[in-house]
Amino acid sequence: MKNLVFPLTLLALYLSCKNPKTENTIVISKQLSLIKTPITFEEKLSNAALSVVDPTIDYDPTYFSIPYPNGDVPKNKGVCTDVVIRSYRKLGIDLQKEVHEDMKINFSKYPTKWGLKKTDTNIDHRRVLNLEVFFTRKGQKLAITDNPNDYKAGEIVTWMVNKKLPHIGIITHQKSADGKRPMIVHNIGNGQVLEDCLFEFKIVGHFKFNK
Repeated sequence: MKNLVFPLTLLALYLSCKNPKTENTIVISKQLSLIKTPITFEEKLSNAALSVVDPTIDYDPTYFSIPYPNGDVPKNKGVCTDVVIRSYRKLGIDLQKEVHEDMKINFSKYPTKWGLKKTDTNIDHRRVLNLEVFFTRKGQKLAITDNPNDYKAGEIVTWMVNKKLPHIGIITHQKSADGKRPMIVHNIGNGQVLEDCLFEFKIVGHFKFNK
């Protein structure tokens, strides 16, 4: 089990949560509208997230040995955390390196549920629980509310799916069909897609991070 980013039993749950043909999912790149002249870091991150939208990405929680720093799993594979990692890399921020350096010095502050005794640059940054700790320590922890206006483009949100599975995505400047909610780039089994899913699961984390 420790050789997987997520246990297989939870993977089955994960993949059952979404219908790949839901009307709330936008997977065609020509439908995406980037901010033409982004100024803030958050605007740039929103653009970066939209740029990684790719429904052909296979959801694959397998443990991969990858280079360090700037290592990535095969480009046609990934999980929810890889959406965040790939988006930040577009802006020159390597979460693999950032998480590893903080974990190495502050290992006891990070979850140990996987039975690890030391850091692992192949997977530490690819775990939602670790990213939650990292964003809390190095970024800004924001309020969790049921008001969609409190969630801004370029921020990070984490959920607990069915009270069992941690999930993560990036809030974008794109709005839902009714114009009320910001849409999210994430991967919950249907590839890296843009979706109206902010309140579909229980929100457990809301962050902003800019090195």
